[in-house]
Amino acid sequence: MPKTVYVLNGPNLNLLGTREPEIYGHATLADVEKLCRVTARQHGMSVEFRQSNHEGQIIDWIQEAGARKADGLIINPAGYTHTSIAILDALLAFKAPIIEVHISDINAREPFRRHSYVSQAARAVISGQGIDGYARAIGDLAAMIDAEVRAKV
Repeated sequence: MPKTVYVLNGPNLNLLGTREPEIYGHATLADVEKLCRVTARQHGMSVEFRQSNHEGQIIDWIQEAGARKADGLIINPAGYTHTSIAILDALLAFKAPIIEVHISDINAREPFRRHSYVSQAARAVISGQGIDGYARAIGDLAAMIDAEVRAKV
């Protein structure tokens, strides 16, 4: 049975390709999903890929991932990165590895975007690599999961 990884996307990521392409590029969320599925298959994993503009929905999915014992979680919380202690709390309850992803380099943007609550729960943060950051996150997550499996043997 393949390992399952949740890839969760926050508000406005449904507008990828049309919203501020000078910052986020021209790839769509469908392009991101395809990239994630292809990359996950290369690592013997399956993906639950989701996007919501609603904080509570994202929290429900994090809790679902925990209840289903997902092997890992990748999250691009978008605007909730800088505001949501509730998402942080849900992530802190998740027991598998978490990687935070941002398409743009949040540390090179407006000062309010430079603080991430989510980073406190993430084992790694990938920022500023465009949608390729998702592929890197899946590869890094696969390595983390494999290392945990080896450590248990």
